[in-house]
Amino acid sequence: MDYLWTPWRYRYIAQAGKHQTCVFCDAPAAGDDAATLIVLRGVKNYIILNRYPYTSGHAMVVPYAHTAELGDCDAATLSEMMLLAQRTQAALETVYHPEGYNLGMNLGRSAGAGVLGHLHLHVLPRWTGDTNFMTTVSETRLEPEDLSSTYQKLRQALGA
Repeated sequence: MDYLWTPWRYRYIAQAGKHQTCVFCDAPAAGDDAATLIVLRGVKNYIILNRYPYTSGHAMVVPYAHTAELGDCDAATLSEMMLLAQRTQAALETVYHPEGYNLGMNLGRSAGAGVLGHLHLHVLPRWTGDTNFMTTVSETRLEPEDLSSTYQKLRQALGA
């Protein structure tokens, strides 16, 4: 049996299901955007990097308002969410030149939501062959870039 050392995942595994508060409410309240990986703040939403990304550049657009249902968001929040997703895609294009994108929401546990109770829109750059046997067989992802580098690149591309 082969072993892969991924010490950065331990914090995620150890804390899974133990959060008494919402990570998406806590991040903007912390007041340290670099530490919480908030790339850009809007009026109703903010852009944050996924701490456990599927690909380099995996970002999310998150409303400040804590809500689980898309229908509970007002028009201004939804409009800004789409505009920030558009800006994120443009920044990802500038920085990474991907071959495609995934944009989506997972609402509810059965839909795959990793953070229940606070909806968010994933924006992922994609490349042909960016998935491999590691994810499906070993439940392991390989990332070529550390989050601090991604953070700096996207902040610059977004003009933040």
